[in-house]
Amino acid sequence: MPILKKLVAIFSLFLLSGSFFFISQGAGKDGDKYYQKLYFLSHRPFPYENLVRDVDYLCSSSFEGRKAGSEAMKTLSSELADRFEKIGLESEIQEFALSDGSSGRNVLGRLEGSSGKWIVLAAYYDGLGTHGEQTYPGADANASSVALLLELARRMAGEKELRDGLLFVALDAHYESCKGAHALLEMIGRQNVKLFVNLEQMGNSLVPVDKRRPHYLMALGAERYSGELKACARLGRIEMYYEYYRSESFTNMFYRKIGDHTVFLKAGIPSIFFTAGITEHTNKSSDLPQNLDYLALYERGLCLERWLRLICLR
Repeated sequence: MPILKKLVAIFSLFLLSGSFFFISQGAGKDGDKYYQKLYFLSHRPFPYENLVRDVDYLCSSSFEGRKAGSEAMKTLSSELADRFEKIGLESEIQEFALSDGSSGRNVLGRLEGSSGKWIVLAAYYDGLGTHGEQTYPGADANASSVALLLELARRMAGEKELRDGLLFVALDAHYESCKGAHALLEMIGRQNVKLFVNLEQMGNSLVPVDKRRPHYLMALGAERYSGELKACARLGRIEMYYEYYRSESFTNMFYRKIGDHTVFLKAGIPSIFFTAGITEHTNKSSDLPQNLDYLALYERGLCLERWLRLICLR
């Protein structure tokens, strides 16, 4: 089946179910020293098992599909805040009202920089919950991205030379018209955000852009950083694309109309959407941990860690 026809079919189901571092120009007089540091940091082990453990944890039956406003999510939000605290970040739980009168909870982990501006790295952690006897575990959507968010936070937590602060956010209420993203923007203010980065469905490789390159990542809105990302992707051994499956119409849909990043984009804030794309398991009970490609998730993590260091440390 041609790739665009396959994507149309998958998206219909989605709607129904609810080497050395690249040395960029302008590195400054300390550029050589800076990139040498990045090179050595890039060879620190990136624990594969952490990703597997955290996806399994987020998909466990005790969280009942992670429905926004549930008691299970209240417990999970507290545990995620504790995780941020234990790795040395300043954590906060932001509560906001949901349509049924319950509370949504964004979980924030702050790593201060010197500029007063924030680069926000976010991934939604709520899911579709349980309907009848059917639980929707949401392994790829979006436990895979939250597991990656936690690992990136852990690896960046010890940095003391950040120019721009890093704000790691587990967003709630994605499935309620992105209410968590709206609440976050209202709290931190558009003037304080330099860049918003959204992670969604980071753990699959079921529908590659090019079958000859099964490990890939789509980075919508990231053309400004294409040089750095190309080098980082090479080290992570993945192929980087700046359109959604090379389709202008799909790119416009997924970048400008769908997702938590659209809240920040519409507020005039530069935003990037990283994703491996939706699959036939998205928003279904078959979105299970065993259907993920953990090697691809690992390699995407390597790429994003290096990229974060490039844009935050100098």
